[in-house]
Amino acid sequence: MRRISSNIQHTDLQYALRRHESRLSTQNNQIAEQSRISNLRDDPLAAGHSVRYRSYLARLERFDKNAKTLADRFKVTEGYMNSSLQVIQRIRELAVAGANGTYTPSDLKNMASEVDELLKELVVNGNAVGPDGVRVFSGSKSFTEPFEVVYGDVDGAGNPIIKEVRYNGSLDTKRVEVDETAFLDADYAGNRTFWAEPQSLFSQTDATGYVVPADSSIEIDGVEIPLAAGDTVYAIISKINSSGAAVKATLDPVTNGLNISTTDSRQLWLRDVEGSGVLSSLGLIKSGQRPPYNIADSVRVSGGSLFDAVISLRDAMFSGDQESIGGRVLGALDGSVENLSARMAELGSRYERAQVVSARLDRQALNTQAADSRESDLDFTKAVTDLKMLEYTHQAALSTAGKLYSNTLLDYLR
Repeated sequence: MRRISSNIQHTDLQYALRRHESRLSTQNNQIAEQSRISNLRDDPLAAGHSVRYRSYLARLERFDKNAKTLADRFKVTEGYMNSSLQVIQRIRELAVAGANGTYTPSDLKNMASEVDELLKELVVNGNAVGPDGVRVFSGSKSFTEPFEVVYGDVDGAGNPIIKEVRYNGSLDTKRVEVDETAFLDADYAGNRTFWAEPQSLFSQTDATGYVVPADSSIEIDGVEIPLAAGDTVYAIISKINSSGAAVKATLDPVTNGLNISTTDSRQLWLRDVEGSGVLSSLGLIKSGQRPPYNIADSVRVSGGSLFDAVISLRDAMFSGDQESIGGRVLGALDGSVENLSARMAELGSRYERAQVVSARLDRQALNTQAADSRESDLDFTKAVTDLKMLEYTHQAALSTAGKLYSNTLLDYLR
């Protein structure tokens, strides 16, 4: 119920004018911001949708940037891999030439000098640093030099030369998110890229009577394998083979020792988790040392790195051992070429996926922007029309109010 008084006309008029001015101000603000949502109360449902769309759009932009950064990194990595492949091809040509028996020991020594220089170039490629300052082939150890060079004296060489190349990087690789719960490996471990042959370990310790003393676990190539108390060597072999690690375990029919081999060209990493002592008890690793150079002294190892193959070729050329050059060494070099080619194919696949992901994210961003625009953007034509209508009615209201209050101060000065 409203109270009728002499002031009601004035009060109602002021209320209507203030309300109209508020609507006019809101319309002006919407046009200035080009958005129909100035406050959450303007349209709560649309505002909620818009916030979610913009949050998703920000994530898409981050994913797209990640994918493009990975594509650039893959280009750099591919350049070093391709350079290494060309070097290995040249080294293989020298090996084939040195194995045909037409060259003298002096000629082979001259070839060995070129092989030694090409070996140094391979080490440079292996220790490559990307444009962002991160080591390309060190795994997750971004700033650790992956390959350590050991110099020593070799018969036939006049000065100390490379005698061994040891991997100091990690087995793990960094993973970058390129979509919701979707990841791409960002780099490569050098002990996979620069490897020549599948590696095999042959334990000389009889394992037929071994029983796991307590619940524990072992780690092979970064894959943790849980073991239960009472597991025999046959249960251990079964669990290793079904673990998903790229290895195959068998029981040696002669020594009854546990043998482990990789299914592709890579270096084996073995570790007892939390001091379980299973692998050390089976005679495969040394207790208390870190992989990959913790293999027990009694274990026979086959399969070496790309650097081992080149070093063997160079040493065989220095000694004039043409039989080794044409047999074991040439086979290892062929394995190096095959493994590098396979890693390059894998890298190319990752690059193509990064490109596809980037293109898809661009399309998703456009669709999300369109959805956000539908929820929050202003219909400019309608807004300008409404603004002009409000301005017209505002002027009409002021004109009407002026006629209602026609008395002025001059009326009282008669």
